[in-house]
Amino acid sequence: MTRAREPDLDGYVEHAGVKLHYEVHGDAGPTLLLLPTWTILHKRFWKLQVPYLSRHHRVVTYDGPGNGLSDRPRDSAAYHHDRQVEYALAVLDATGTDRAVVVGLSMGGLWALQLAAEHGDRVLGTVVIGASVPLTDQHPSRAQPGGDPLALPPSAVPDVTRDPVEHWAKYDPAFWERRHEDFLWFFFGMCFPEPRSTKPIEDCVGWGLDTVPEVLTAERASEPPARETVEGWCRAITAPVLVVHGDRDLISPLSRGERIAELTGGELVVIAGGGHIPLARDPVKVNHLIGDFAARVAPRPGPTTWRRGRLRPRRVLYVSSPIGLGHARRDLAVARALTRERDDVQVEWLAQDPVTRFLEQAGETVHPASAWLASESGHIESESGEHDLHCFEALRRMDEILVNNFHVFHDVVREGDHDLVVGDEAWDIDHYLHENPELKRFAFAWLTDFVGILPMPGAPEREARLAADYNAEMIEHVERFPWLRDRAIFVGNPEDVVPDAFGPGLPDIRAWTEEHYDFAGYVTGLDDAAPVDRAEVRRVLGWHEDEQVCVVTVGGSSVGTHLLRRAAAAHDVARRLVPGLRTVLVTGPRVDPDVVRARPGLEVHAFVPDLPRLLAACDLAVVQGGLTTTMELAAAARPFLYVPLRNHFEQNLHVRHRLERYGAGRCLPWDEAADPDRLAQAIAEDIGTRVTPRPVETGGAARVASLLADLL
Repeated sequence: MTRAREPDLDGYVEHAGVKLHYEVHGDAGPTLLLLPTWTILHKRFWKLQVPYLSRHHRVVTYDGPGNGLSDRPRDSAAYHHDRQVEYALAVLDATGTDRAVVVGLSMGGLWALQLAAEHGDRVLGTVVIGASVPLTDQHPSRAQPGGDPLALPPSAVPDVTRDPVEHWAKYDPAFWERRHEDFLWFFFGMCFPEPRSTKPIEDCVGWGLDTVPEVLTAERASEPPARETVEGWCRAITAPVLVVHGDRDLISPLSRGERIAELTGGELVVIAGGGHIPLARDPVKVNHLIGDFAARVAPRPGPTTWRRGRLRPRRVLYVSSPIGLGHARRDLAVARALTRERDDVQVEWLAQDPVTRFLEQAGETVHPASAWLASESGHIESESGEHDLHCFEALRRMDEILVNNFHVFHDVVREGDHDLVVGDEAWDIDHYLHENPELKRFAFAWLTDFVGILPMPGAPEREARLAADYNAEMIEHVERFPWLRDRAIFVGNPEDVVPDAFGPGLPDIRAWTEEHYDFAGYVTGLDDAAPVDRAEVRRVLGWHEDEQVCVVTVGGSSVGTHLLRRAAAAHDVARRLVPGLRTVLVTGPRVDPDVVRARPGLEVHAFVPDLPRLLAACDLAVVQGGLTTTMELAAAARPFLYVPLRNHFEQNLHVRHRLERYGAGRCLPWDEAADPDRLAQAIAEDIGTRVTPRPVETGGAARVASLLADLL
């Protein structure tokens, strides 16, 4: 799994016979020490904080004893709160940290308070989140019932709808020994009472399985501090304190956070509707709270400039999806149409490789903060298999990258005075703006060419439930904050929307989209260009008039490498069936051209910036199921075979629906395309055939630009 940020330094420190693994991220002071929590988790639970915080601060994390890359002692003394403070000091020493802002979640909040009280010379300030401290009684739901907890039915999926009093019987070492995973599903279900929390629950269960019940039992046996002791720590703290606590915390009640703030004189921030781990469920807000607190306790003054409003140019920040290059081609057409319509507009781009290469070659202005973005293409590639990409699950597992990239975006707009932000399937921006609507200070236009996450046919029930849950959240966002998207633009027409429902009990996708979107018709990358002269393009490329040319292209990521190899393997057979066949493989910017060996009749090219013209001039194309490339072929009335990635719901359902409506292309499943002989036969059957798809409308870029210009 791709991380949004890898550590700049990592290592081990040993204390009292226990070896601990630590990581250091960033080098801008002050240092933030993110403590471990209950050993049920390791340091990856900070994954949504580290990338953002380490751009502004130096961040140190470590695995406490019992999990992650640290030792797993079975002696309860290794988990005593005094020893936990000693571990923190050992990590500070090992990382060359004199003083730090200390941040602790749950039990880590207890250790943070003790560290600040007993070693104030090492602590600049303290942040405690959902602190599990014996300052008030437990939450009423944790009353232990009678009976045998092992008689309770195991939980196969998160289920927090059953009686929590009954289920707290699972908080017992005897139950852990027998049904460890069942306990984890229950416990983390209780940690996240917020709706739409399936992903953080799954993450925490996975991390919990990285340790063993015997470790949890040993830690539970360590003696906790008395209430009077903790009260003394709180009163002894002299550095600033920030307390963050959810008012629906079922693990440690809000009254504990209130008591900490009272005793320390600290600031209390209540997360309304929040559970025990708001740093996972509301990461943007928590990250800003931690970062702003650290900036206050250890400020780094610097010059600032404020420009009067009337002196500011009209600035547009365009964020184009980095998954492939199709979005970039159409977005460039839209941006150029917008600047033609409004000559006082300056467009700058927040983008990632390979989009940045395409834009820079086109002479566009790429914002320097683009270098801070974590690679979404790299993540997608890491999630793919043999022509297989479960894009819904890949999107769910991209959470830390999306949080990082939203923070980069927010830093840019906070400092940049942009009048308009255009997000073409910029999922991070749309989602986290809806989750944090107070951060919107610009007009926001959202573009997409599909609406609705759909389960693949024959998928397990779990996938259908999760897809419906994600759709329900999106619907709630849009209908709760209808003003947040100043324009929602569908790149296509109403008939291009699939005739399905978002899920059981949810609206019809097409009807809902018609109610909430403007329709621009389709936008191709050639919208602002002269019509393609096929004969001239073929002459320039050296393709003879009577020569049959098959172009194989797989877009801007390396996910299509397997299709390239199969097409290369099919070439010799296809050339026997089509004498003189020329096969042109376009690997794209993220695939090494050497992945396929060129030979007579088989050319291999890397990045081709004018790919739409190449496609318009060919006699057949073999492509994946991406919408932009296939619609460019439809617009050029070219025959093509498209091979959707397995388990890719957008290519298999949304794109296929649109292509069938246009009567364009022939779908070739991977199990056929993977056989070189069958692929060669399909190439021979379709190359050079005359096709008459429904005409693809022109002028889409100008229509989108007009909708955007209204916001300026």
